[in-house]
Formats: sequence, structure tokens, C-alpha cells
Amino acid sequence: MPMKRLYFLSFLLVVCVVNTYAYEERNLLQKKIAEIPLQSVLLTNRQWVQFPAYENRQGWDDFTAENKQNLINDGEKYLEYEWKVVRATDYLAFTRTGDRTVMESRYGANNKALAALFMAEMAEGKGRFIDQLINGVYHMCEMTSWSLSAHVGVQKAKGSLPDHKQNIIDLLVGDMGATLSWMHYFLNKEFDKVSPLISKRLYDEIEARVFEPYLDESTPFWWMGLNVTEKSGMVNNWNIWCNANVLQSFLLIDKNKERMRKAVERTILSADKFINYVKTDGACEEGPAYWGHAAGKLCDYLELLSNATGGKISIFDEPMIRNMGEYISRSYVGDDWVVNFADAGAKMRPDSRLVYRYGKLVNSDEMMQFAAYLNKGSKISASRDTYRTLYDLAIVKELTSLSGTHKLPTYTWYPETEFCYMTTDNVFFAAKGGHNDESHNHNDIGTFSLYVDNVPVFIDAGVGTYMRQTFSSERYTLWYMQSNYHNLPVINGVAQKNGRKYKAKDARFDSKKRVFSLDISGAYPSDAIQKWIRSYKLGSNSLDIEDSFGITSPDQPNVIHFMTWGDADASVKGIVTITVNGKTVSLKYDPKKFEASVENVEIDDKRLTNVWGERVQRISLKALSTERSGSYKYKITF
Repeated sequence: MPMKRLYFLSFLLVVCVVNTYAYEERNLLQKKIAEIPLQSVLLTNRQWVQFPAYENRQGWDDFTAENKQNLINDGEKYLEYEWKVVRATDYLAFTRTGDRTVMESRYGANNKALAALFMAEMAEGKGRFIDQLINGVYHMCEMTSWSLSAHVGVQKAKGSLPDHKQNIIDLLVGDMGATLSWMHYFLNKEFDKVSPLISKRLYDEIEARVFEPYLDESTPFWWMGLNVTEKSGMVNNWNIWCNANVLQSFLLIDKNKERMRKAVERTILSADKFINYVKTDGACEEGPAYWGHAAGKLCDYLELLSNATGGKISIFDEPMIRNMGEYISRSYVGDDWVVNFADAGAKMRPDSRLVYRYGKLVNSDEMMQFAAYLNKGSKISASRDTYRTLYDLAIVKELTSLSGTHKLPTYTWYPETEFCYMTTDNVFFAAKGGHNDESHNHNDIGTFSLYVDNVPVFIDAGVGTYMRQTFSSERYTLWYMQSNYHNLPVINGVAQKNGRKYKAKDARFDSKKRVFSLDISGAYPSDAIQKWIRSYKLGSNSLDIEDSFGITSPDQPNVIHFMTWGDADASVKGIVTITVNGKTVSLKYDPKKFEASVENVEIDDKRLTNVWGERVQRISLKALSTERSGSYKYKITF
């Protein structure tokens, strides 16, 4: 594939990584408000809102344009909608059986209906959807909590039943608060025509469920990251996702200007923790599926903050913010396949309008071209993320006017996160180092994925449907979290272990030789494993893999695993032939050192079967002898 431009850290020869979990006190936003006091630039009276007022019908006709009727049609489906009761037993299912979907499906259906009705009314403007919107607003206000069953366990009461005496903010509380704040902002006068109690009740609930708990300094939420330092703690997508939503609510409807300013400052303090945690190389350690909720939500947050301060508080010109955006275009292989380390799914289509808006804000032609390449038309439907629905409408015309391309550089090296991508005309290779306490971590240090003509051949299976076990002490009992179901060795009978101390060492990328190497011995909980240096070299028609090792007192044979979803044939010694979607790839090994076998791994989880079908396969190369030191070589030809 032709090189569009080298990655921003394109060293000529070898790059060695620094501390892979370093937290750097950059505090980019706090430095901005130290230079420009927030109170001097924060716009009041919602002057930052760029959308037409509800009563400006010509404005909304122009704004929704060809999407007007589509939005109205979507809303009409819910005019007779029966609002679903989220039952106590739906919450209890999480602790009883591990099932979180029964609660989330009912709640999600209500959220979808509410969003569709709201945007339909904004598009049409005749009051036809108002009564059903009021039904939805009151239904939501009567819920004990807007939080998910999987998240209410942080309450003092524990368990999965919401406690009416303690309001917490999780992802869905933030989403709901933001959506209802937009409704209050646009429609409070229309609600008042029916009864002033509607807007008052709505405001009171947002104040109790969002404003007060967010500003309660005695019990900051874990996701705010306020106690995270360079020596401890993790900050993931929750931080910026929640902060972006909370910021919307305060800026849209808070009547107390001093409290609003204080809240904005608190979001800045918290959001900086997220930015500090992300590496300057910009990679999303949670994978592409989380990019929209991590870097994408940072885009929303920073855009909102910039708009609310007249453009004075903005860091879109910071290189790492651009790097975070371009991660998504670099991690997209083609035909909706992506590099799916961690809990990311292997197949997804990034949000073209978000990619475009982000690219425009950071002046990335790469992202804007990629967005146009992804875009499949101008049709917009309401989502539970009202902010994005509105901003999608704002940019859809200019996006659809572009014809885009997706051009990958010959390599992308993320030296801090330790992701390495290499490409040829028809091959995409990805491998990783890092540590085994990354957000949404799998025990996968040193694993790789290989795609031929956009078809994954050697794979990362991804993650199944989220349930109680997924984020509990039982996480690593799930097969797809374990290293022995990744493209990795079981060394002397030992698999990788989860935890921050289990990490790669000496991760290096040589761009001229096209070699990525790292010592993965530190990922295994055994002092007997002195070293295990794995290297990958990508050629024009082959991938060479070498393992160089040292083990004290070996007593079990090493086993090298490779995961595929194709049909693997190990009947001929020295070669395993894998056929996937008409593509044939060969894995060659030394038959004097290994015995090869293939086993089916049956799948009954819909989230996985939707991608891979009803099974994947694990190829195992079992060493014929135990050795203290040596090297293994494997060649994949395509």
C-alpha cells in the first residue's frame, strides 16, 4: 500500500519503548485555564448553542434538510409506544445469573423511543409528539435510578438493586441526563404550555441525579480519576464519556452560574486525568470498538468546551489529540475488519460523521478522507447520544460531498502503547506488547493478527457478551481472555498472568528491516522463564516469526498456539494449511521440533458467532523435547 505519510514518530531505524504504563502529568486543560481564567471566557445564557430555537421552523427545516422526513418517520413508530417497566428482577438478574442484557434491553428500548420522539418533534415542530415525550420524561423521572444493573454495585448498599437514597453517575446516567437536558433546553416552553410541573420535575431530577452527585467532593466517583497518580490507577473511557455528558447538562440548563463554572472546572480537572493516562502516541489500549467512547468522547468534550468558551479553551492543536484521532484510521484494515486487541470486536464500521468532525477539528486530512470513504449516505436517525445526532446534522452535507480514500502507511509504530502495524500491498500485520492490566485487558502480550486481502487469517477472537463475570474476579476464567487462546506460547506449562507487573520488555521496531520484537517472559508468572524474545518480520509474501528462549529447569514441553477461524489442515508434517474465505495461507514449522494438532473451539455466544460463526480453531505446535535454551522459527506464507 502506498505510504501517505510516515507516522508522526517515524524513526529511521530502531525505536525502544519507555515505561508502557507511564502516567504523565501534562494537565493540558488546566494549563489553559491558568493562562486564560475560565470565568473571563465562559459564555453564559447558552450563547454557545449553534442550533435553531424550537420555534424557528425555517431554521429547523434548513438544518434537518433531507433528513427531516426520516426523523419524523422514526418518531412516528413510537407514538403508541408502551413504555417498558424495568423490573426489580431485571436488576437482580445481574447478581443472580450474571445476565445484564435483560435490564439493559428494556431500558435501551425506552432510551431509543425517547430520542426518536424528541428529534421527530424538533424536525416537525407541530406538537404532535409532545404528549408521548411527556410520557417518556415522566417515566424516566419515576425510575429509581438511570444507572445500569451492572454498575449500581458501587453504591454503599451494594448488590444490583438501585438505592433510592444514593444517586450515582455511570455511563447511562450521563447519557440520560444529557438527553433530557437537551429536551429541557429546547422544549421547556412547550412543556410549560401543558403544565409547568413537567419542566420543573425534569430539572429537579437532573439536579438530584447529575449536578449534586457530580459536585459532591466527599465522594468522587472512581471514573473521575482524581486520585490517580503516575504510580497508580487506571483511567479509561468512562472518564471522558461521563464528563462529556455531565458538561452538556451543566452548560445547557444549570440556573446557578457560579455552580456551572465550578462544575466546568471540575470536568477539566477530571478530563485532564484521562488525557494524562493516554500515551502521547495516541493509541487506544481498549481497541477500536472503544475509540468512539474514548477518543471520540474526548472530541465531543473538547468541542463543547471550546464552543462554550468562544474557542479560547481549546487543545485541538496538540499533536497527541490528533494522534488519538488518527488511531482509528490506522487500525481499520478494510471491509469493516479492525485490529481488535482487548475487548474490541474484530468487525465494526467506525462512525463516519464522528471521524469527519474529529478530523476537521484537528485538521487531519487523513481522517476526513477516511470518513468520506466510510460514509454511506446522508441518512441520519436519532440516537441516545443527542449531542452527536445534532452535530451529525450540522456536518452531513459537507461530508457527503466528499469522495474519500483509505490509504495506510507501510507501518505505524506506537512506541509507548507498543502497538505495531505493518502493511504490504495485500497484507496487514498487527502485534502488541504493553502490560496485562490495560483497560479491558486480555492476557495477550506479544500476540499478533494477520489479514490477507482484508480477510483475517490469524485472529484475536475478541470478547463475548458482557455479563457479571466479564468485569469480576472471574474475568480470566473466560477462554477468550486467556493467553493460551491467543497467538502465543504456553511456556513450560505456564500461561500469561493478569496484572500490571506482567509486562513486555524491550519492545522494539526496526522500520528498515520491518521487524518488531519484544521479550514476553515478564508476562508469565514463573521465575524459571528467563527470557522469551519473540520477533516478527514482514516480507512481501511471508511473515517470519522467531522465538528465542531461556528456561531454567524446564520440565514440560512448550506449546505454541495460533488462532484462526478458517479450516486448518495439519496432516502434512512441517506445514499447516489454513483456508479462509478462499484465501490459503501456510504455516511452516520444523517437524523435528514440533508436533502439530488442530482443535475446534466451539462458540455459542452471539457476540462472537456474529463475527466468526459457530467455531474458531486453535493450532498447537507442541515441542518434542524440553530445552533450557534455543529458538523456534515459523514462517507464514501467503
